[in-house]
Amino acid sequence: MKTPKVFGIGFHKTGTKSLASALHQLGYTVTGSNEVYNARIAEQVHDLARRLTATHDAFQDNPWPLLFREMDRDFPGSRFILTLRPTDKWIKSVVSHFGADDTPMRQWIYGVGHPLGNEEIFVQRYERHNREVMEYFANRQPDLLVLRITEGEGWEKLCPFLGAPIPKRPFPQANTAESRSKKGA
Repeated sequence: MKTPKVFGIGFHKTGTKSLASALHQLGYTVTGSNEVYNARIAEQVHDLARRLTATHDAFQDNPWPLLFREMDRDFPGSRFILTLRPTDKWIKSVVSHFGADDTPMRQWIYGVGHPLGNEEIFVQRYERHNREVMEYFANRQPDLLVLRITEGEGWEKLCPFLGAPIPKRPFPQANTAESRSKKGA
């Protein structure tokens, strides 16, 4: 039996890189984020998704959160992981990490390319996305895992959801503010 595809559909700064590392450790071929600086991402995203879904079995970060409905339709039996973070901590991290730097990907997602000065727009989109995912999967809880990596959830929720044994090593913590500050030191 072929392993179902796994789509991480949480927005950036919700533990997506940690999820990618965990999925990789479990043997998945993982991709994301993709085409952040592609000025034509909105019109090319479906071609990108077709190319990447042919060569990978796990997906996280962008553009996957915006494609969850299409991926569910195109890959029946897939598993979806919504990584969440408290909104106040999420927006603080987004502003700290991205500031006034514009990208076409953020322009496509939020309607503005950077969070600094646009916090309310970013928060509204983040919260709307999370509501839409929860509503979409409301009657299909076995297909959706809500995972709060930044609050300490990890292997104990992820592995049973994927039918995988729990590794004997700590759950990865990638791209944290602390790890980024050490790189810059």
